[in-house]
Amino acid sequence: MVSQQKQLDVICLGRIAVDFYAQQIGARLEDASTFAKYLGGSSGNVAYGTAIQGLKSGMLARVGDEHMGRFLREELQRVGADTRCLITDKQRLTGLVILGIKDQETFPLIFYRDNCADMALTPDDIDESYIASSRALAITGTHLSHPNTRAAVLQALEYAHRHGLRKALDIDYRPVLWGLTSLGDGETRFVESDKVTRELQEVLHHFDLIVGTEEEFHIAGGSTDTLTALANVRKVSQATLVCKRGAQGCSVFEGAIPDDWQAVKLHSGVRVEVLNVLGAGDAFMSGLLRGYLNDEGWDQACRYANACGALVVSRHGCAPAMPTRRELDDYLARELQVPRPDRDARLNHLHRVTTRKQQWPELCVFAFDHRKQLADMAREAGVGEERIPQLKSLLLTAAKEAADEAGLQGNSGILADTTYGQAALNKITGEGWWIGRPIEQPSSRPLRLEHGNIGSQLVDWPLEHVVKCLVFYHPHDPVELRNEQDALINDVYQGCCKTGHELLLEVILPEDSSDKDESYYLEIMSHFYQLGIKPDWWKLPPLRAASWRQVGELIDAADPDCRGVVILGLDAPEDALKAGFAAAADERWVKGFAVGRTIFGQPSRLWLQGELDDSSLIAQVKQKYLTLIGFWRLYRPQRDGVTHHP
Repeated sequence: MVSQQKQLDVICLGRIAVDFYAQQIGARLEDASTFAKYLGGSSGNVAYGTAIQGLKSGMLARVGDEHMGRFLREELQRVGADTRCLITDKQRLTGLVILGIKDQETFPLIFYRDNCADMALTPDDIDESYIASSRALAITGTHLSHPNTRAAVLQALEYAHRHGLRKALDIDYRPVLWGLTSLGDGETRFVESDKVTRELQEVLHHFDLIVGTEEEFHIAGGSTDTLTALANVRKVSQATLVCKRGAQGCSVFEGAIPDDWQAVKLHSGVRVEVLNVLGAGDAFMSGLLRGYLNDEGWDQACRYANACGALVVSRHGCAPAMPTRRELDDYLARELQVPRPDRDARLNHLHRVTTRKQQWPELCVFAFDHRKQLADMAREAGVGEERIPQLKSLLLTAAKEAADEAGLQGNSGILADTTYGQAALNKITGEGWWIGRPIEQPSSRPLRLEHGNIGSQLVDWPLEHVVKCLVFYHPHDPVELRNEQDALINDVYQGCCKTGHELLLEVILPEDSSDKDESYYLEIMSHFYQLGIKPDWWKLPPLRAASWRQVGELIDAADPDCRGVVILGLDAPEDALKAGFAAAADERWVKGFAVGRTIFGQPSRLWLQGELDDSSLIAQVKQKYLTLIGFWRLYRPQRDGVTHHP
């Protein structure tokens, strides 16, 4: 098990790059039109994959001093991987890979690695104390292909031996990176080469574990007969050899290599519909290392490995397709009941909710996504709608000043629209705020989307933007109306699942309804859960304490991975909202509020009428926002162990 003396479980040394995956499945790479950007490179993938499997991993490599290098660093840090020795190279750019998915057997890819950052690693980059801080060192074979990186690998192996680390090699044979194919042929997985075989065999004795496909052992062992190749590797290394055998599974060789496959134990793989084999080996290695480093035995380690690889081949991308520990354990607990993991709703939901990029223990949202209400205000003031975008930029300024003064520390948010608030959205995006955007046509019932089909909208959205959908819904509505709204909300939810955007579902009983019993909110939420719709967030009006308890019990039962509930305002007076916050004080699922007109309504009306200047508007809005934050904290005095003093 994990040693108390070691800070890290495994340090990954080797390739790290940015993958650009063509999004048009079935198209030639020549015809691909859009690409998804992911963390990539075999070592980068393994550092990521082991981190989400619960190991404390570190990445030892170089990245460029630019946007792509920062992206890779942030992606690793987000999952808890250590990046102290992910060196920023100021002279070179981060490596890139462009990949396509033509069919189940054709995956064109091009490596852009001419003088790239990670291939500039030198022995001077290897810090002995850093190597000594880990229980294991995992190398990928590409770094044995160049004199400088080879020397760095050998230096790391020397330190690893000195400090008693386990040493693992993923052969990771890419002929193009050894100069054996044309530059554009990254797809070819095997080219015979006596030189490569010799250079690999010179270092194999350093390792305790060597992992590869049959073709990778062919190059390491200098034979296209797999058992002969394994026997040749055994002549130069006493490492445990794990041979990946495609969909069949894998085999583990700890001693002598048998002459017949009948004498070889097969750890059966998981059969899935293949979308994309790229990255499956890195996922396999991540799962294998989990079992190996936790001393769970080879049967369990191979079970982890095969399942990780199978889940990745059914998905788009490498690192983001890898299962988290919770997801993998859930799958393995019921693998016989899940013949197609790529189509299993529970597994896909677990992948979605366990790969979220940021936590929000508290959320104080200033909502100024209003369109119709502000257009009405402008008309009443006798000014044009062109004034509204400037107003929204001023509201954002007020929000930022209030958040700073209140010390929200990353738990602040806005709701803003693209009709009038695009400048505000552009300014705040990337600043660590929670950002929601409305998609509904204002006041529409039945629900209509303002800018058309959800898929055509989300393709342009930053991934950090949360989809906010307001629906006016009543359980006693005519069945035709309910079915129509249900279908559109489900379409929105499925669209969010496809693109990775979070969904905030705001539910309000229709204004013209004479029957507004608040118990209907529980009934509506339960109905959506029964339809398989699991919003990341709910937005609900203030309820009584007993109703909040029921809401919490429902979420506990239906979706314990829900982000939570925020309380809406509906232009209520401050005292009414204060009472609403008090009623929700004991319900842990209520994470905060998303209030608008109570904060901006009157100051904005006066500003549009010319009775307030910009600074006065900002000051009044800021104070109203701070007042609501104070009310919220009055009843939620503890957050992250810190006592608030409103």
